[in-house]
Amino acid sequence: MVQTVMTGLRSMAARCLLSAAFFILSPAALLAQDDTNHNLEVGKNLEIFNALYKELDLMYVDTLDASKVVTVAIDAMLQSLDPYTEYYPEERQKDLRTMLTGKYAGIGALIRYHQKQKRCVIDEPYEGMPAAEAGLRKGDVILQIDDSLMTDRNTSYVSSHLRGDAGTSFLLKFLRPSTGKTHTVKITRRAIKMPEITWYGMRPGGIGYICLNTFTGEPSKAMRLAYLDLKKRGATKLILDLRGNGGGSVSECVDILSMWLPMNTKIVETRGKLRRANSEYITRYEPVDTVMPLVVLVNGETASASEITSGTLQDLKRGIVVGSHTFGKGLVQIPNIDLPFNANLKLTTSRYYLPSGRGIKMKEGITPDVEIKPDTMSNITLYLDRLDSTEVLFDYVAEYIAKHSSVGDAETFHITDADYADFKQRVIAAGFTYDQMSKKRYDELVRIATFEGYYDDAREEFEALKAKIDHHDVSRDMDVHRDEIKRLIEQEIISAYHYQAGQLLIGLRTDKVIAEAERILSTDGEYSRILRREK
Repeated sequence: MVQTVMTGLRSMAARCLLSAAFFILSPAALLAQDDTNHNLEVGKNLEIFNALYKELDLMYVDTLDASKVVTVAIDAMLQSLDPYTEYYPEERQKDLRTMLTGKYAGIGALIRYHQKQKRCVIDEPYEGMPAAEAGLRKGDVILQIDDSLMTDRNTSYVSSHLRGDAGTSFLLKFLRPSTGKTHTVKITRRAIKMPEITWYGMRPGGIGYICLNTFTGEPSKAMRLAYLDLKKRGATKLILDLRGNGGGSVSECVDILSMWLPMNTKIVETRGKLRRANSEYITRYEPVDTVMPLVVLVNGETASASEITSGTLQDLKRGIVVGSHTFGKGLVQIPNIDLPFNANLKLTTSRYYLPSGRGIKMKEGITPDVEIKPDTMSNITLYLDRLDSTEVLFDYVAEYIAKHSSVGDAETFHITDADYADFKQRVIAAGFTYDQMSKKRYDELVRIATFEGYYDDAREEFEALKAKIDHHDVSRDMDVHRDEIKRLIEQEIISAYHYQAGQLLIGLRTDKVIAEAERILSTDGEYSRILRREK
């Protein structure tokens, strides 16, 4: 039996090798000698890989899981190429569809693992989605999905049970800590998709503002409607916020740019090894407005189609770019090359080139016309937001929501001084601690000073500094970073009432990038001066 299986494996491997060799070698007659040598090298290495796997399968101490071992080998090979060429075996086809469409079927809520309760809890329901419609709130503890207990399960396990085919229903049993009551609700899964536009509206001075979240789906339709609405409301200038927008469809990007550029304007071209990978994208509709001043906001998470949008407007002098350097994703993928046994390959085939001929370089991206360094979050705020094992912020927000049926408009919402004092006391009582960056830097300095022979001469000064650093005063730090922590609390609270749009509006109140964009658009001659400036 073993011999039969081995013979079958070897036969299959031989057929695969012959097939690969045929694919590689058949065009060799049309290529130069260098290409022939390349093909021979490929064939040689494929044969080595095939022989190596046969020996492993025959002699390795444990039985190999072929799917696992080969998938690891494939993934390692692809990772040596670029970050975007990916292999999707049959069991990951749902991940591929989600990546391509931006949609999945579920309840529409972020979940997280609560460190103290050791349970998965609801973190943030999405507006208009099944979780919000069923009345789920931040802090609700997920106990059971149908007959399956979710206690002592990680987020991946719980999430996989919350997802499923659109239209299917299940019973969700959860505990609401603020009341101590257990509830059971029936939820029907739906296709979940984040809104293309997080929020749009008017800013002071006749400035319209649109925050575009993605180029996946059909954002060009939503953008056109939002833009026309802003013009009706008196917008004479526009800020397009692409910060955090990871891209999506290039066609949607072109259709959005069609609103501001003449028809038949070249937006971007792709160039690859094969002729069929080369293409040009041009605008195909009559524009809505070719003169309104445009400022595009970008940051390090602005990527792909977002970089094409900002870079094209910059190249064609149709808008200016403000913020920090973008991500740098200038590579083009074919997203679904069919492979045997229902597998797929997302393959990088070419590079993007903007109208000026420049590419979008990795780790450099688009250089803004006006560079604004992003704000950095203090260490204590970072720990309260993401790394606090006491979950004090999460629990405080959940209790606040339970006590307040409404909080008013996001633009005007603030917690009181008494609220902040209450939160501060909870943080101290919870025994909250965090790693101080200064302590790490001090330890590093001591090692260097000792190595170079300076430490003994300055021992007294080092010890005095250490005494100050070791005095870990959380209360003092919360006073120093009060405004930043207060804003974090407000954003967490407002998301329960006004969702992602509310979080954005609170952030805009102290956003130095949008402040600079508004200054440029409101200062006579400033926009034109920057637009004409040669980079």
